[in-house]
Amino acid sequence: MIAFKEWQVVCEALAAGRQTVILRKGGIHEGREGFAWAHERFALFPTRFHAQSDGVRAEDWSRFGEDGLTEWSEGDLVPVRWECVVTRAVTLEDWSEVEALEPQHIWTKETVRERFDWQMKGMKGQSIHAAFVETRELAEPLELTYTKGKYGGCRSWLEI
Repeated sequence: MIAFKEWQVVCEALAAGRQTVILRKGGIHEGREGFAWAHERFALFPTRFHAQSDGVRAEDWSRFGEDGLTEWSEGDLVPVRWECVVTRAVTLEDWSEVEALEPQHIWTKETVRERFDWQMKGMKGQSIHAAFVETRELAEPLELTYTKGKYGGCRSWLEI
């Protein structure tokens, strides 16, 4: 099964229907070609780190309480409960089109703009990949034992 790594707060928003689009620039380890929506269906692998609170709107972060989220540690059980089906995937190069997606996600405008402008290793600045998705519960939810070697790092796709 293929899984897509995404902030846990975003996974929760996707599952609850508060978010219907995923915006991605790409991870550091995406390779020379950069990021691509390589799969039409994938499980959501929730990632955790406290800095997520700076990247999403306050009302969405408040659902996690004052402590927020701490990073996964070796041996933690990671719940993989949802899958997404991509209904449309595009690369957007016009900021006004990206801005128009604001009602469909929980990220702050600053977070989205930073991703849109980011450029590295052949990844073009002033663009972002968007996938419009339908999210549903997995028929058989998983609990994976976290190891940095298997699930860590700045990459978007995992085989689980």
